[in-house]
Amino acid sequence: MKPFWNWSALTRIAALGTLTVCALVVAEDAADVHPLPPPAVSAGKPLMQALKERQTRRDFKPDPLTDQQTADLLWAAFGVNRPAIDHRTAPSAKNSQEIDVYVARADGLFLYEAKAHSLRKVASQDLRLLTSGQDFAKTAPLALIYVADYTRLKDTQPEDARLYAAFDAGCICQNVYLFCASEGLATVVHDLNREPLAQAMNLREGQHVVMAQAVGLPQ
Repeated sequence: MKPFWNWSALTRIAALGTLTVCALVVAEDAADVHPLPPPAVSAGKPLMQALKERQTRRDFKPDPLTDQQTADLLWAAFGVNRPAIDHRTAPSAKNSQEIDVYVARADGLFLYEAKAHSLRKVASQDLRLLTSGQDFAKTAPLALIYVADYTRLKDTQPEDARLYAAFDAGCICQNVYLFCASEGLATVVHDLNREPLAQAMNLREGQHVVMAQAVGLPQ
């Protein structure tokens, strides 16, 4: 008696099932990527005025930033300003671009992907309270987290890698300060308890939280 199943048909069904699962994974990955509007590079105050008005402000409104404000903020921080050679708005040692900019908001944790100028969601938890023990962490709608990936600093001694990463994150931080002064936003950079935040972010070996910076509308 012949078996009632057809092996070629079962093979096709299995293949279709595999393709369906792969399609679902791709769809989920695509759903986690949020394209940002192009940066409004002609907006804002002149540089000298922004320098004059640069300041630290710790009192925030809880109102979220608009997509355009977020796009402009992240591009100013560490966006690609010379696409032909993949260079950024802030310098980095040996052009290693070892600093990753994460965005902590009420709706989760996102990684800024500069080349695509988009946000990729990496966690659903609200990690803003882990970025600072100060009260502003409860109200600032957005916290930038600067994470150094030491594996990108090739042929660099560990002590030099830490120095370079701190310097490069500082350059990004100042870009954010100037952008906020130009756009009438409030910002404060601050130290933090790194280990709990790194664990919550599920960072891998070789990644290190350098600092965090809260951004939002001034109170």
